[in-house]
Amino acid sequence: IWAPRPPRTPASPSPDWDPGARGRMRPLLALWVSVLLGTPGGSAYGFRNCIQTARDAGSFRCIQRFVRDIGSAVGDLPPGATAVNVSHNAIRRLPPGALTHLPRLRRLDLAFNQLQEVEQGAFTGLGALATLDLSHNRLAGLAAGTFQGLANLSCLLLHHNLLSTLGSGVFQPLANLHSLVLHNNHLQSFGEVASSVQNLRQLRELDACKNNLTSLGPGPLLPSSLLVLRLCNNSLVGVSGASPDLLRGVRVLDLSYNNISDVESFARVRFQNLSWLQLLGNPLDVFRLLNVSDVRPRSVDYSGLALGNESVSELCWYLQGARLRQLRLHRNGIQALRQGTFAPCPRFGTLDLSWNELRSVGCVAELLSWGQRQGLRSLVVEHNLLKRLPSCEAGARLPSLYNISFRFNRILTVSRSAFAYAPGLRVLHLNINNIADLHKGALQGLRNLTELRLDNNLLTDLYQSSFTDLGRLQTLNLRNNHVSVLFSDVFSNLSQLQTLDLGGNNIRHLTGKSFQGLCSLRKLYLDGNHIQEISSDIFRPVQATLEVLDLRGNKLQYITKQQSQQPPFMYLHRLYDLKLQAQQPYGLKIIPYKFFQGLTALRALFLSQNKLLSIPSDVFDDLAQLQYLTLADSSNGMQDLPPGIFKNLSRLETLDLENVGLHSLTLEVFGNLSRLETLKLAKNELQTVNQSVAQRLSALRYLDLRKCPLSCTCENTWFQTWLNNSRVQLVYLYNYTCGSRQQPAYVYSFDMHVCFLDVGLYLFSGTAPALLLLMVLPLLYHRAYWRLKYHFYILRCWVNERWRRQEEEQYQYDSFISYNSADESWVLQELVPNLEQGSGRGSFRLCLHHRDFRPGRSIIDNIVDSIYNSRKTICVISRSYLQSEWCSLEIQLASYRLFDELKDVLVLVFLEAIPNAELSAYHRMRKVMLKKTYLSWPPQPEAQKLFWTKLKRALKSNYMEEEEEDFGEEDKVL
Repeated sequence: IWAPRPPRTPASPSPDWDPGARGRMRPLLALWVSVLLGTPGGSAYGFRNCIQTARDAGSFRCIQRFVRDIGSAVGDLPPGATAVNVSHNAIRRLPPGALTHLPRLRRLDLAFNQLQEVEQGAFTGLGALATLDLSHNRLAGLAAGTFQGLANLSCLLLHHNLLSTLGSGVFQPLANLHSLVLHNNHLQSFGEVASSVQNLRQLRELDACKNNLTSLGPGPLLPSSLLVLRLCNNSLVGVSGASPDLLRGVRVLDLSYNNISDVESFARVRFQNLSWLQLLGNPLDVFRLLNVSDVRPRSVDYSGLALGNESVSELCWYLQGARLRQLRLHRNGIQALRQGTFAPCPRFGTLDLSWNELRSVGCVAELLSWGQRQGLRSLVVEHNLLKRLPSCEAGARLPSLYNISFRFNRILTVSRSAFAYAPGLRVLHLNINNIADLHKGALQGLRNLTELRLDNNLLTDLYQSSFTDLGRLQTLNLRNNHVSVLFSDVFSNLSQLQTLDLGGNNIRHLTGKSFQGLCSLRKLYLDGNHIQEISSDIFRPVQATLEVLDLRGNKLQYITKQQSQQPPFMYLHRLYDLKLQAQQPYGLKIIPYKFFQGLTALRALFLSQNKLLSIPSDVFDDLAQLQYLTLADSSNGMQDLPPGIFKNLSRLETLDLENVGLHSLTLEVFGNLSRLETLKLAKNELQTVNQSVAQRLSALRYLDLRKCPLSCTCENTWFQTWLNNSRVQLVYLYNYTCGSRQQPAYVYSFDMHVCFLDVGLYLFSGTAPALLLLMVLPLLYHRAYWRLKYHFYILRCWVNERWRRQEEEQYQYDSFISYNSADESWVLQELVPNLEQGSGRGSFRLCLHHRDFRPGRSIIDNIVDSIYNSRKTICVISRSYLQSEWCSLEIQLASYRLFDELKDVLVLVFLEAIPNAELSAYHRMRKVMLKKTYLSWPPQPEAQKLFWTKLKRALKSNYMEEEEEDFGEEDKVL
């Protein structure tokens, strides 16, 4: 059911969908293979519990399928699979060889299952596997040989399990393992952990956080390749028990959130290569630690050490002479900073004071020495209690400071020239605060600023003077404020602004001057506002540059398809991404005629969740470049789409029509989508799939028909055959059911033999024999009438169980007398007395019409019975006899006994001489005469005695004499 395919385009664009970054997928074949009845069409393949990722043909998602064994999840995947995600299922064990059919697999995700057992050999055949995720399961132990065959594995994730022990050789087959994650288990002995990884010569990172470790020894040395060791959230009281060289190669050591207080234990361990030590959340004296150990002061992360306000200066004395890239003092309970607090410290590039209790930082330059002011590049004061940013107009300057972040504070007011100390500032983050008062001159002097984030605050008004000096600003984020009005020319000085985010505000109306001056704007986000109408004048200032426009979640509505003004997007010729989904409160409902006119470059259009009641057929006529379109969740009575709606969308590659109320697929709607690769039709009312539509969609590679009431009828016979090939991925192909819930059938396998009714063949089969019969019957009537009639009556006798004459003693009569009524006097006066009035062997039992035929029966039945109940048949021939139809029938029936059954049953008696010329018309009579001798009634009395003797001899014998001695040649008629 599978064939390899090239990488595909994404199933759906990212929020800012960029056509330049999208890879293109080409069809595997130019023509589709032939299917049932010789009709060319597409072909499909699917997987029971997996979906092939649109971007990568080797990647499969099998998540949340409620499968209990790995075989049912991935058993039908192709051998070319490279990444498989089977997370969020109910798998409890991995048996040996369960994945051997996936030799190219590089990533396997089994997280969030119920794995309790991984048997030896479970990963046999996965020599190419690089990443294995077994996290969030119930593994309590790992036996030796569990990972046999994974020589190329580089990352193993075992966090959030129930591991309490590790075998010494459990990881030995993982010769190329770089990263091992064991956090959040029940491990108690670090020595056991060290033993399990001591032979991993390529190991770079080991994470054993959130276990029950109490000491670092005893145990073997860690691999010299280990650079990162994470032991946070354990129960360590120090590094006692560790050998001096245990951490000889470690560069990053995380000991945060333990119970470390034994500082002296650090004196017995060498930390000469350590470049970063995290001690957050431990009750230790960091200054004592620096005194007794060889840990370099610049290598310590001083976060969470409860330094307080007074200890910062003391720390600086320890750091003198060191070269610091950053000074991070998270979670130290710092409440206030005095002038020159950091002056004793060496120069640093980043000062991070997040997660403290600062209520004010003043003008930051006052906290630093002159040298520090020249070197500071980034200031981060997040998650504090700042309420106000004061004016710093007259203070010292920080010429190198380019990044400031005051996120997650309680800032209410930003004063005039609050950032005057940073004239070279490029990135300013003031988001997620309570800013309601942004002074008009708060950002004064920030002429180099390129990114400003003011989102998630309480701003209500924006003024032109607020952004006067921000001529180089490229990104402005004002999302989730309370802005309700955009005053004229408020952005007029932002000539280089490329991204403006005004989403989540209270904007109701926009004018032609709302975006005046934004001559470089590329992305405009207006989603989540209360905009009720839009016009072409609104976007005229940005018509030359705008590429992304987000209007989702507003209140756009139209009550008629007719437009009272120009289409709103008339001048946006460069726009490639337009979002209009989920208009409030009940959706867009109606789309006016030519609504999208002018969007000649549009590539992605989002119209989902709009409950469309009506949509004109010409609405997409101008969107010739469109590649992605979604109308999902718009089933509010729209039902089937109008014919011709997609007629100009020849470049469309992804179409999402999920839950739009479709009842059928027609060529009038889908016939021109020759480049369509992804079609989503889930949750519609489709019972059949149009074969002609499938033929037209020659580039289709992904089809979703989930939760459609497909029927198992003859109309879908072609569809079932189409499913048995391998061109189009049909999502969860083997789960599509039809019929009743009590007796469900599957679309891919319902019995379709009854559907193969070729009407033309049946009509031909019925009419051709009839015509042939009409042509043959006249010929048969002329040439074989009596033969047929004979066999017909023989059949009747057989059916009536009267066909039982096999032995001679079964005959009722010695002879049946066939004669014409004109000759009856001769029969009664001459024939009967001479043959019946004898005694002993000289008498014969004769069958006569008037005497022996059974009353009430048909004449034909009586004749047939008489002939077959008699040993012989005597035909008394005269001119009257030859002219009688009944007599002709009698001699014919008797002659067939002679010729067909080869029985000597016929005796011809001529009462008068009949010339050959008269006999020539009776060809069957002549045929009998050629085969048999016959008797002629002599008029001479003396010859009559010999006649009766010969006749009696003929009745008694089985074969007639071949020559008649007493009659001359004149008595034989040929």
